[in-house]
Amino acid sequence: MQPNNRSEKRNSAIRKFVVPTLVFAGLFAVISFGTGYFKKELYSVMKVPDFELTDQNNKKTSNKDMLGKVYLVEFFYSTCPTICPIMNSNLKHIMEEIDSPDLGVISISIDPENDTPEILKAHESKIGIKSPNWHLLTGDRDYIGKIADQFNIYVGDKDDDSESLNHSGMIALVDQEGNIRCRFGKNNVPILYYSGLNYEDPEGLNTDLKGKYHPDRELLIEDIRKLLK
Repeated sequence: MQPNNRSEKRNSAIRKFVVPTLVFAGLFAVISFGTGYFKKELYSVMKVPDFELTDQNNKKTSNKDMLGKVYLVEFFYSTCPTICPIMNSNLKHIMEEIDSPDLGVISISIDPENDTPEILKAHESKIGIKSPNWHLLTGDRDYIGKIADQFNIYVGDKDDDSESLNHSGMIALVDQEGNIRCRFGKNNVPILYYSGLNYEDPEGLNTDLKGKYHPDRELLIEDIRKLLK
């Protein structure tokens, strides 16, 4: 009977070591898988700020009008000679690539004194906008500045002549329920916004107005399709 007792003690010791180890390994695998799975989903940044402005057809357009649609938000102005044409071009490419009545664009002018509905209507024709869901918006500059602040997208101080027409090249992605969404970056940190610019490298490290790479444009196409499913 003594050998059996030693054997039982040995087996008991093995179980005490092996079982917790297996349980821990299993939990680690589940957590790792779960984290990896959820990182594939889009992060909810915040509710889109309320806005109501006048579009190129002289009609009021608000965030409430966009409920039920996935849409993109940019800040721009029609006479911008640098990044705005690039952003408009990339947005146009996205709209044509996806070609869905459930996709829209909100382009908010930071130069409303010049960008009247009539000017924006001409700009619509100039860049070849065909979708009725692409709204070029204008209104009071102070109000537009507050909207940009609420979006956390940089727009220059209107009272600073050297800064007033400066703005970010970032684009917000909004889902059907009015939530700003984004993907997780390489370090599993939400990217918050997408770049509307072009780059000289496929990694999107160095901006270039004539760059042939636009990595965030492709990311937006992929993420919009996720939301439209």
